[in-house]
Amino acid sequence: MEIVEKPQIRLANRTLDYGMGFYTTTSGEQAELWVKRKIGGKSNKGFINIYEFDLSSVKKLKTLRFTEPTEEWLDFVMANRTDRNFRHDYDVVYGPVANDRVYAAFALYEGGLLNKQELIQELKTYLLVDQLLFHTESALSYLIFLEAEEILK
Repeated sequence: MEIVEKPQIRLANRTLDYGMGFYTTTSGEQAELWVKRKIGGKSNKGFINIYEFDLSSVKKLKTLRFTEPTEEWLDFVMANRTDRNFRHDYDVVYGPVANDRVYAAFALYEGGLLNKQELIQELKTYLLVDQLLFHTESALSYLIFLEAEEILK
């Protein structure tokens, strides 16, 4: 990953939890994990980009917030992950990260081995970190770049 002073919304080459946009997290550990997954090829380093976001600006933006796994969160993530034509009009989406461990549980749900309520109960036992998606240019305008921290492979 590179230093990103001016975040952009880029087309994704795969479906993502909350749709297309610029993803951030408040977890330094999660950010480092994301960077280490992306490091490859000739490069043995990447960067965690650190931003400031004024939470009072959320009042000016159309925001969807999930504080924990719920039916609505599950439906939203599944729609984004499984329907390439699914679109939403939120500027910002905040909620839990559906990481690899979570997707193992999702696979049980998709395979009919867990129902929706069983999956949600299972997910509530996990320690989930957050992610914050900036989905529109308007939302990105509220992000202020502070610094970049180098991460080695």
